Amino acid sequence: MKKKIIGLILLIIVMAVIGAIYLIRVNTPETVAVTGYVGGEKIELLEDPQVQDIFLEKYGLEVDYSRSGSLDMMTADLSGRDYLFPSSSIALEYYEDLHGSPVQSEIVLNTPIVLYTHQMVLDAFESQGLITTDGDVHYIDMAGLLELIQNNTQWSDIGLPELYGSISVDTTDPARSNSGNMFAALIANVLNGGQTLTAEDLDTILPELENIFSRLGYMETSSSDLFSQFLRMGVGAKPVIAGYESQLIEYAALYPDEYENIRDDVVMLYPTPTVWSAHVLIALDEDGQLLLNAMLDEDIRNLAWEKHGFRTGNYGAVSDSSALPAEGVASSVTQVTQVPSYDVMKVIIEQLE
Repeated sequence: MKKKIIGLILLIIVMAVIGAIYLIRVNTPETVAVTGYVGGEKIELLEDPQVQDIFLEKYGLEVDYSRSGSLDMMTADLSGRDYLFPSSSIALEYYEDLHGSPVQSEIVLNTPIVLYTHQMVLDAFESQGLITTDGDVHYIDMAGLLELIQNNTQWSDIGLPELYGSISVDTTDPARSNSGNMFAALIANVLNGGQTLTAEDLDTILPELENIFSRLGYMETSSSDLFSQFLRMGVGAKPVIAGYESQLIEYAALYPDEYENIRDDVVMLYPTPTVWSAHVLIALDEDGQLLLNAMLDEDIRNLAWEKHGFRTGNYGAVSDSSALPAEGVASSVTQVTQVPSYDVMKVIIEQLE
């Protein structure tokens, strides 16, 4: 009798294990591998183990990518690619101009264009009346900064003899990378009196825009590479760069020890005005649509902001920027100018190639 009871118990256990395995298999989505092109500033997000777990466990996705500039990816070989993940709606319009309408597209992340500099440069700009500070958030008057650049003002002229040459802002190549493209749009608008540049004003603004960019020499094609060089090479090599707000937030969250070493020196400046960089996911097929849907997951959106600095949802304002590890992050971004139309930006891109 005892043996029968033991046998019955073992049978029940085996059946329970089999049932559990069956339920797990039924409830686990079939794994789908997706691949595409991604702007370098979003790679840490896609490689985040927490994000990857959500992709796999909730959506059955294994996400692969190749890094590419936002504009470069539109002209790349798209064979076998399920998605494109550039950093602006201009890139989407460029895609549509070349290839027609995609299967689906949607803006899933946002981040404003900012400037990064060092404390000594901030102090010098402040002495020129270019800086407004609210708490630990710094804003820079873009019209005033451009005036210094246009006048070929030397760093030594504003009290920085340690720095060589004339005042400028390093950026990525506007013909290949979105951060450079968006910075060119911002400069064009500022040169146009703060108004969004239209086709009617192109002939007036383009020569000065070309003149400003012609002084920059070689430009990187990746915003992540430019930001890395800015941190590594110091104030003498790159006194000021244009980049994304998300970059410093992500750096502080993922590399807290390294951030502590630069906390008292590296400064984020919000241009007044600035422009939004809208990171749009372009689905090229049904698998790409699966990734687009996953990127709208609330848990991923929270991780995108808290660990990687991308604003989601009501991207103009966030509930609590003080909880972020990075200093100087604005709770709201209000002084924004609209990016010129695709037709205008297309002319700008062609002229700056």
